Amino acid sequence: VAVPDQVSADLGDEMIILNGQTGLYYGLEGFGIPVWKLIQNPISIQTICDTIQADYDVEPELCRDDITSLMAELLDEEMVEIDRQR
Repeated sequence: VAVPDQVSADLGDEMIILNGQTGLYYGLEGFGIPVWKLIQNPISIQTICDTIQADYDVEPELCRDDITSLMAELLDEEMVEIDRQR
């Protein structure tokens, strides 16, 4: 799930995110934009993949790999946190 202390702006072909705690900002493009919108509430990676695959022509394994990689990067940048209660 996205960290609670963040602000994001959809600029059409790019999403800009500012983490209020760290002062870091991050930019997303392509499938990262709908993924960011999905993770505003707790959601599983599988549900994200299912949603992305419904909208984009992507193989399930590639989708999961790309989303897992994006989530790891966002976690490293402190833009998301893991909700283990789900």
